[in-house]
Amino acid sequence: MSRTSRTRWILGAASAVAATALLAGCATGASGKPGASGDGSPVTGGTLVYLEQQAHTNLYPPSGGFYPNGGILNQITDKLTWQDPKTLKVEPWIASSWTVNAENTEYTFTIRDGVTFSDGTPLDANAVAKNYDTYGLGNPALKQPVSEVFNNYDHSEVVDRHTVRFFFKKPSPGFLQGTSVIGAGLVSLSTLAKPFDELGSATNIVGSGPFVVAKEELGKEVDLKARPDYKWGPEASKNQGRAYLDGITFIVTGEDSVRIGSLLSGQADLIRQVQAYDEKQVEAQNFDVYAEPTRGVNDSVAFRPDNPLVSDVRVRRALLKATDSKEIVETLFSSNYPQAKSVLSSSAAGFIDLSAELKPDVKKAKELLDEAGWKAGSDGVREKDGKKLELTVYESLPQPQNKQVLQLVAQQWEKVGVKLDVLAGDAGSATADNADAQKTPLVVAEVGRADPDVIKSQFYPKNRDALLQKGGLSTTATFEDTTLNGLLEAETSQVNREQRLKDTQEVQKYLIDQALTIPFFEEPQVFAGAPYVKGLGFEAVGRPSFYNTWLAKH
Repeated sequence: MSRTSRTRWILGAASAVAATALLAGCATGASGKPGASGDGSPVTGGTLVYLEQQAHTNLYPPSGGFYPNGGILNQITDKLTWQDPKTLKVEPWIASSWTVNAENTEYTFTIRDGVTFSDGTPLDANAVAKNYDTYGLGNPALKQPVSEVFNNYDHSEVVDRHTVRFFFKKPSPGFLQGTSVIGAGLVSLSTLAKPFDELGSATNIVGSGPFVVAKEELGKEVDLKARPDYKWGPEASKNQGRAYLDGITFIVTGEDSVRIGSLLSGQADLIRQVQAYDEKQVEAQNFDVYAEPTRGVNDSVAFRPDNPLVSDVRVRRALLKATDSKEIVETLFSSNYPQAKSVLSSSAAGFIDLSAELKPDVKKAKELLDEAGWKAGSDGVREKDGKKLELTVYESLPQPQNKQVLQLVAQQWEKVGVKLDVLAGDAGSATADNADAQKTPLVVAEVGRADPDVIKSQFYPKNRDALLQKGGLSTTATFEDTTLNGLLEAETSQVNREQRLKDTQEVQKYLIDQALTIPFFEEPQVFAGAPYVKGLGFEAVGRPSFYNTWLAKH
């Protein structure tokens, strides 16, 4: 079957939700012999068909944190540095070397010679400076926001064609690792000249990566093709030439059963967002499951203290004590989803084990609600001053089984007299309501990054602002936690690594002590691939890299 026919078949199946027919005819891979020809030297050629759960939104690199965005950007852009996903060491890529002053306020990079963007323009010191000035300062005229991975950024200086220096207002120890992440992907000057709203189209993104955008059908498909003259992979990569694949076809396939069926029947080669309940089915047919850690803020909910229903810390602590994350994991997930022991993943830098503080205690939860003046009403829901303790939360579509997670949390909270209404994540009002503490007293939170600064990304008002503080996303917010913000600022400016990790631990302890967030589990990115897909790589937080991927003969 041709690639075009396969694409039409998958999209048609998705529209019809033809899961039963698909699974009835499952194959074990196009060869019929999983892994029979999987070893040996890489083979050049072929197009990888990759099924993505959601359509990408905007491909301005600082927006790459959304996994469908990052999955595309990771193939068409390069970064100054590369972070080894196993050791987490930062290594050379577009920058061949660098120096950092003792205060971590000046970083100087030497840029590799001969690197170009796909439009032929040079990726030199000037281009890097323009990229980083945009990401570090934003461009209000073009509505391009500041990257959450650049802290305390001041300005750049082009020393010469191959040398660029960056200056910071205060120490920025996380900057070096930040040069390796998706939010710091390098794009051409023509791309940076486009307004943010135009960067939702993949065809408007010109990078220097091993693949380029051939065509797209917005919301449905993006086709990439290998760049023939690519010759500057990360220094640690054995391959320094063009990618082995001829191309990659990204197809948006929202239905879980269609993605699984398409993979097992040979219509797709790789899929993202494999639900825990499908893992055994995939493995039973000798297909590969990849559960990649995201090493950041765990899958959780965060409270908005501006909402009077959760402004009292006793209420928030009660809800934390009413939550049983072990039950969530054992009911809905597999061993690839470890129960949360803190705000951060156990594999994250600066993690501290706070399991004791996260143990459920229904009796204590009820006592705290009683102390806060919330008494059981005739329907079992607690009341105070004529108001019911009824909270609203929107499910988060990117998070695995999030609706089911929140519904189970609702059942747990019901036992202590609190009602939790779970609303559809695709509702038209979801985005606006999530920026209004009065409408949404809590929000689903999670973010991946292999650096301590990830905790600031989630909770600081000028970043993701999960708590909706004053000076953040909400124009009406009055809540401001100066203690938390001070801890976050201290962590991101601390030069001494040992002290920086201790500062990160203090942030976690404070967030749990004040019950500003309730972590559930460590969220991986879970993929499944055909046995003939070889050389698949992942960055430190689980986004796929197809530069060294190849298809064994089958």
